[in-house]
Amino acid sequence: MKVGIVTDGKYGERAFENINKIFPCEWIQVEEVPTNVILDDYELNIVDCDLYISYLRHPDQAFALAELEKPTLLGISFGPGFLRQVQEINPRTLAFPTMCSLEPNTNIPEIDEFARYFGRPLYKIDFEDGRIQQIKAIRSSPCGSSLVGANFIKDQLISIPNLQEFAIQVCHECRAPKFGRTCDKELSGIIHIRALLANLTEEENLKEESILEFINKIEEEYEIRLKARSVV
Repeated sequence: MKVGIVTDGKYGERAFENINKIFPCEWIQVEEVPTNVILDDYELNIVDCDLYISYLRHPDQAFALAELEKPTLLGISFGPGFLRQVQEINPRTLAFPTMCSLEPNTNIPEIDEFARYFGRPLYKIDFEDGRIQQIKAIRSSPCGSSLVGANFIKDQLISIPNLQEFAIQVCHECRAPKFGRTCDKELSGIIHIRALLANLTEEENLKEESILEFINKIEEEYEIRLKARSVV
């Protein structure tokens, strides 16, 4: 399966580097167009790929990409209204609050194959005496922040400060564009903490009241941010 990273040059380089380790990947750079310029009847002549990931910052260019009628992930989204519009011409165009929200359950074969390796983080962890001895990212965010977080938390005790620093490391590495209407680096950090804790909830260390309160706060913040993204 060939993946095409379609960009105006600002975003997508880190995703290209990581995705290219798993799938044949094309870096497809198009002209940068100011967002206040309206592009009438804009067409894209680009390399044919099985799946496109768009980091285009101009909605008319993203719309033209969807018109190619290939499975497409919008790494930069322009809100639910725009997504509904492009899905009328290409139902296989999807957008998520962050690229690390993607899971292999879309019923679009190309996207689900991609999401086996990239999307919502999935960790395998060896845990002993309150400490993470080994950690492997089985599924990682395209930007690689899941791997950076794993490298930080390895050999660390599970504590609130360490979990918070883990999220900070993820957010620092996160490449969710500030441009766009549904990208949220803090949400990315929360998603990664949830993925980490999913492996550890049965451990005695996580039965401490302070840790349980922290987990509850994380879940509450996660729901709040998801609701906020849905109305942007």
